[in-house]
Amino acid sequence: MKKLLLDIYYVWINELKVVFRDGAVILLFFIVPLAYPVLYSFIYNNETVHEVKVVVVDDSNSALSREFKRKVDATADVKIIGYATDMEEAREAMRRKEAYGIMYIPRDFSKNINTQQQTQISVFSDMSSLLFYKAMLLSATEVSLDMGADIRVAETGGGSQEEDAATRQTVENQWVTMYNPQNGFASFLVPAILILIIQQTLILGIATIVGTHNDRKRFTIASHTAQGKSVHPVKLTIGKAFCYASLYMLISVWVLRVIPYIFKFPQIGDPLTIAAFLMPFLLAATFFAMTLSYFCSQREFGMMLFVFTSVLFIFISGISWPWTAIPAPIKAIAYIAPSTPGIHGFIKINTMGATLTDVWFEYIALWIQAGIYCITAVFMYKWWIQNYDPEYKGMVRN
Repeated sequence: MKKLLLDIYYVWINELKVVFRDGAVILLFFIVPLAYPVLYSFIYNNETVHEVKVVVVDDSNSALSREFKRKVDATADVKIIGYATDMEEAREAMRRKEAYGIMYIPRDFSKNINTQQQTQISVFSDMSSLLFYKAMLLSATEVSLDMGADIRVAETGGGSQEEDAATRQTVENQWVTMYNPQNGFASFLVPAILILIIQQTLILGIATIVGTHNDRKRFTIASHTAQGKSVHPVKLTIGKAFCYASLYMLISVWVLRVIPYIFKFPQIGDPLTIAAFLMPFLLAATFFAMTLSYFCSQREFGMMLFVFTSVLFIFISGISWPWTAIPAPIKAIAYIAPSTPGIHGFIKINTMGATLTDVWFEYIALWIQAGIYCITAVFMYKWWIQNYDPEYKGMVRN
């Protein structure tokens, strides 16, 4: 047991030397995790926007359409800056950045309402920011609901104030935003991105290390003991994994605790519960990265092979698209990556105040992933040693 621990410790310490001697790995392991969370948080820091400039194309030009425009302009989120005669003129205003959205009122708008038919308003938004679209859509929806209630009251023939109030709103309701009091875009999206940053930088950093070894067709000193003998693949895998995971324990404090505190994201979870949950996540993400790195035959291949997966992982995680609406086969694919249970569990704990028992499914899923990817990483390193280490013959036990 003592020799086992000494060999793992030797690999751990010498792998640290490998990390700190490689500028690209330092960039991916430290600079990117430190800078990217700040960048993303700044991008989405404006939780809401107000007075979004909008151009209106009113083909109806009726009393009802003018009322609709007046009420939309009176909302806090939208400001109508002008009117266009057709859609091409409105699109030109957007191209010149004079406006960030278009509202189109069809010719039959008033006619359909007066004949008790359904009508619609088309909203077009500059998607340089999703907040523009959100502001326009919510404002148009609220005004539509308000005008619809007025029309229902008018159709009933009028009554007492109590009867009119009951007609306008049959059931009294109040909108309460749970776990996201500002109803902001950043508060629900950025925490998921922070988890993904940890996983993806691990993948890119480890892939760079492995690709460098493959480029040079040799190992670093981390793969041998002090006596120059090859380290058993199990010891090598565990030693390297502990090296990477121990570094990311410190990085995670910045990414998952300091950044949400600086930008005032919802953060009500117990720090000890978060730390307990992060343990299997870091191990699963590390072994997952070590397994994928086997396919990097050159130093630069990690960037080409894995950078694009960031968008894929965030979409199939069920954050930007409702998890209940994702088909079962895609859910199964999503759970291949540690980021999926990691995102679900972290958001429940940090943003919703869940306990470890509440995220038990995600917690166990991460431990299972850690075990499976540990085994695949061991086989990866075994094949790697056999290919590039002439001193290694079979499974040498030291």
